[in-house]
Amino acid sequence: MDPAERVLVLGHRGLVGSALMRALERQGHVDRVGVSSAECDLRDASAVVRLYARTRPAHVLVAAARVGGILANDTQPAAFLRDNLLIAANAIHGAFESGVRKLLFLGSTCVYPRLAPQPMREEVLLTGPLEPTNQWYAVAKIAGIKMCQAYRAQHGCRFICAMPTNLYGPNDNFDPGTSHVLAALIQRFCDAADEGGEPVTVWGSGTPRREFLHVDDCAEACLHLMRVYDDAEIVNVGVGQDLSVLELARLIARLTGFRGEIRLDPSKPDGTPRKLVDVSRIHALGWRARIGLEDGILDTIRWYREHRVPRPGGH
Repeated sequence: MDPAERVLVLGHRGLVGSALMRALERQGHVDRVGVSSAECDLRDASAVVRLYARTRPAHVLVAAARVGGILANDTQPAAFLRDNLLIAANAIHGAFESGVRKLLFLGSTCVYPRLAPQPMREEVLLTGPLEPTNQWYAVAKIAGIKMCQAYRAQHGCRFICAMPTNLYGPNDNFDPGTSHVLAALIQRFCDAADEGGEPVTVWGSGTPRREFLHVDDCAEACLHLMRVYDDAEIVNVGVGQDLSVLELARLIARLTGFRGEIRLDPSKPDGTPRKLVDVSRIHALGWRARIGLEDGILDTIRWYREHRVPRPGGH
């Protein structure tokens, strides 16, 4: 990917998209164009056609999606399925029609079967049932993967797919109703530590194990794949290490300065028992994560405290 060529980032104001913009800037890509949902509704095929005609990118990074944690996925299945299907279809087909040189579609490790052997290899895709609480999002992402592979097979398009593990970092979504687990815990523990609230409740049994990748590492991995990878097979992006949700909660409590009680709420869903990815493929391609979990969480805590919106009566 030549730094002089135009790169279009779809969803550039989100967690991953904003990190991609930062990474492009660090690597000297001057001609980078970011597009948010407010600027172009990617669910609208005609709007996407106009976007590609106007921007004429050489490369496209598809980071746009409707995202959320277990609660959002489980209570808005139609929205998660429809919106993400439309975004993927329009972004991928539009890139084909406009002659985009290369495209990277960002999937998710939730595309893998709920009880996939651990660590999860790319080959386990479509070998078993999905996790029910996020199946709608996963089905849409799988459709995007298969679209990239189909356009490569039929039209020779250089479309590739990356499957990042659980992401976190600056510009994450900290809304209690739609956030993922790490951001949700940072919000709860920071607010409790700073405002004197306790106890802090953690959803589920605390036993599910999760792997977490700092979003800046993810962005670097995506740009690395755009430079060195050109194949139909999907590529996992992760660190290859995990911890339990309760261990994560205790770590975040310590790093935020929270000294109160941590309670578990087993009435809430756990989700997939374990999600650890096999990162052999991307390691063989010359990329490894560099940001340690504790350093990454501290970075995210600082960002949250600097950017949170004060609540009435709060700090």
